[in-house]
Amino acid sequence: MHLVPAERAQQPSIDEHRACEAIEGLGDLGQVAAWAARFSLLSDPNRLALLLCIRHAGPISVTDLALATGMNATTVSQSLRLLKTAQAVTGIRDGRVIRYQLADPVLGTALALAAPATASAASAASVASAASVASAASKP
Repeated sequence: MHLVPAERAQQPSIDEHRACEAIEGLGDLGQVAAWAARFSLLSDPNRLALLLCIRHAGPISVTDLALATGMNATTVSQSLRLLKTAQAVTGIRDGRVIRYQLADPVLGTALALAAPATASAASAASVASAASVASAASKP
């Protein structure tokens, strides 16, 4: 499969098949730009903290996010405005309160990978590890 564009066909190559595989892995440059934009949202610790909280407990209000993250409500509101503009979150009006939830399912999947293990998951893992060690120790 020859994926090297015609305008780059005269450039030198060591392993052309690897260059083609790399081009295939790169895919659509528009998608690369979309992922870069998502990663830029995650690059700020405050925004990442808000997104993790929203993913885990959303829909959630600015007041509750400020309490959960330790940020002041103004900082939370400004960060949410940016996240809303980037279409990462949406706000749902509940009377006088606006509750925020994730709007980008792909970002939600990425956040699931970044989320810390919960206490119950960590506890279950340590119980399973202890059982494994006990089982191994009991074998002759």
